[in-house]
Amino acid sequence: MSDEMLVVYGGFWIRFLAFLIDSTAATIAIAPLVTTLAGEMLMTNYNLGDPEEVSQMLSDLSVRLALDVLFMGTIFVLFWVFKSATPGKMLFKLTIVDAKMFGKVSVGQHVVRYFAYFVSTIPLFLGFLWIAFDANEQGWHDKLAGTVVIKGPPREQ
Repeated sequence: MSDEMLVVYGGFWIRFLAFLIDSTAATIAIAPLVTTLAGEMLMTNYNLGDPEEVSQMLSDLSVRLALDVLFMGTIFVLFWVFKSATPGKMLFKLTIVDAKMFGKVSVGQHVVRYFAYFVSTIPLFLGFLWIAFDANEQGWHDKLAGTVVIKGPPREQ
């Protein structure tokens, strides 16, 4: 029996639920830090009829988005590196592993996987929906990073 036959992949819906848990928790955790660094942003503070204020609003939004991406990425990658999963995945006993050996994933693979989330997101989230139709239940971010999500721990190497 091959290694692949013994593997139970994490499917679309359980991974989606885990991602909702993780992204909600991370957003709540980083919101005060982002607000402290970028200031509070209220739409009522901008006159949307004034092109200069609209430009300032877009600039402020860009700073907030960059901080969100940086902090969210840091949280996710650190969990992936040290626990092979985020808290949502751990709740469902899911683990991110190397797609070939089903063992631990390198730091580089984790970083690629995080940035590949954006590739999965851009075309109407098709890269995430791909999980539901792929034989190994890999999203595009998994394919680009050489990872899969399985139930259970990584294999010893």
